[in-house]
Amino acid sequence: MELTDIIVKVILIVIVFAISLVIAMYSTYAERKIAAFFQDRVGPNRAGPFGMLQPLADGAKMFLKEEIIPTRASGLLFIVGPSLAILTACIGSAVIPWGQKLTIGSTIIDLQVTDINVGILYIFGVVSLGVYGIMIGGWASNNKYSLLGAIRAASQNISYEISMGLSIIALLLVTGSLSLREIAEQQHGFWHDGWFTWNFFKQPLGFLIFIVCAFAETNRTPFDLPECETELVGGYHTEYSSMKLGFYLFAEYINMFVSSAVMATLYFGGYNFPFMELIDSPNLVTIIGVVVLFAKIFAFIFFFMWIRWTIPRFRYDQLMNLGWKTLIPLAIANIVITGIVITLLN
Repeated sequence: MELTDIIVKVILIVIVFAISLVIAMYSTYAERKIAAFFQDRVGPNRAGPFGMLQPLADGAKMFLKEEIIPTRASGLLFIVGPSLAILTACIGSAVIPWGQKLTIGSTIIDLQVTDINVGILYIFGVVSLGVYGIMIGGWASNNKYSLLGAIRAASQNISYEISMGLSIIALLLVTGSLSLREIAEQQHGFWHDGWFTWNFFKQPLGFLIFIVCAFAETNRTPFDLPECETELVGGYHTEYSSMKLGFYLFAEYINMFVSSAVMATLYFGGYNFPFMELIDSPNLVTIIGVVVLFAKIFAFIFFFMWIRWTIPRFRYDQLMNLGWKTLIPLAIANIVITGIVITLLN
């Protein structure tokens, strides 16, 4: 790899990292505004015009608050927990293709940090590591509420990762690839050979299973059992304060952003959009594609927030029953049906 390519990659990594943090920061603002709209309130409106500087005020508060480590907590692990949570959240975006290649003079810029041929497995590996941050933090707090929240998070992630993996197997039967870039390229445009190119129209049941599991994996309502305040005070981060608490809260919103990007790429064409083949300029197609991808991501983020302020939380036994007795059989049935249809079509 040439020096120019290395510099471009480093710049791209910094940009993706910065975008992830900014979107996570303003997702907190958007969530409070959406909640206020649903509940006929105003929401944040003091810090800056329309309350737009509220996330910066919240960040400054997190930084300036006193760091408190409980006397009986495991000191090192108490710090490792939130650090691991934010790290695994940030590295999940490395394999997401943000657009087609951009040509500037003689330099070709690939809008993807790395294109590995097992991109989906990388995503699953990172998601699996994320629960360790919650488990370590909950256990190291030496608090019964935190420990219960951590145990719930671990069992919840294990249960729903199985269904999520099975839903992806059916998608792999259709696409024949584990590379997110290749899957995105297969969905070029919107219509081809008398059918839609986006995978949502080929795998609607698989997408439904995947998005339900995404809610569970990101600990969002109605699956926020690991941190439900009515039962566990604050769950796994009950004992946390200052930026360590901020890391856990930021990790949730970054995970929501990455999950939305993955769903948009796998099922809704990623950076592809209708009639893109009619545009002659490749760079213009790339720029529009990036805008379209982020529009899809923001639509998913809004859906996450909409569900949170609309649907009540499940009971824990309902959560487990849905994962093991409903989603897994549906995912297996989806694999069988997909295999039969592909065989008949071939």
